[in-house]
Amino acid sequence: MKKSLQLFTLVAAALMLLSATGCSKLRARDQLNKGVQSYKNAKYEEAIERFKNAVDLDPNLINARLYLATAYEQQYIPGVDTPENNRMAAQAIDEFNNVLQRDPTNIIAIKSIASLYLQQKKFDQSKEYFRKAIQVDPNDPEAYYSIAVIDWTQAYQPRMEERNKLGLKPEDSLGAKDKKVCQEVQTKNTPYVEEGMQMLNKAIELRPDYDDAMAYLNLMWREKADIECGDADARTQDLKTADEWVDKTLAVKKAKAEKAGPNGIVNDTSGQK
Repeated sequence: MKKSLQLFTLVAAALMLLSATGCSKLRARDQLNKGVQSYKNAKYEEAIERFKNAVDLDPNLINARLYLATAYEQQYIPGVDTPENNRMAAQAIDEFNNVLQRDPTNIIAIKSIASLYLQQKKFDQSKEYFRKAIQVDPNDPEAYYSIAVIDWTQAYQPRMEERNKLGLKPEDSLGAKDKKVCQEVQTKNTPYVEEGMQMLNKAIELRPDYDDAMAYLNLMWREKADIECGDADARTQDLKTADEWVDKTLAVKKAKAEKAGPNGIVNDTSGQK
């Protein structure tokens, strides 16, 4: 009898726990839904509190964590260097990482962190997360493109600083006045140029009409041309290749415009005889 009573007590306690857990999950989803409504109405502070409540009630509710992180991200203003603004970015990144602790392949969280780091000009951290995005989805051309854009930025800025110091004209090569400076920039920038070209070519392989990637290949070839450091033939060939990518970019843009039609409506005649 005593054992039966103990068993009954344990079963009753388990049922109460399950009931409480079920109620918590229902309340969590209610808070999530209310938070989504607040978010859609641009009431981000209110939405954040709702999403926090949802996470507290059901820590495994991934959508609540994603919305919480996104609400913080929405309030971050790129280019504004203030403690409050930077705190918003840090909180968003922390919350997206909380998602990744429970779902390591969540592509939304990975690419959101990469984007936030990019907006903060934390280029190496941004590339790290875009590489993670590629590991999760190797067929996403935008991740390859994003890494290439960062590579171009990391190459372009220091090269232009050196050109300005030397007082070069636009038509002058970097090695025209100081070959040593050119070689120093070449050593620093070559890895960026090579990786950038590799990433852009992969992006175009995955999306043959990726005109933005084509435009950046033009820019990458111009980066390469300016660090040939006295090799006039190589510079000439690089610039020729850059011009070819300009032509390809314009041709793709023209084809897209013609396909879209005057009102932006795609004209699909593939089924016509």
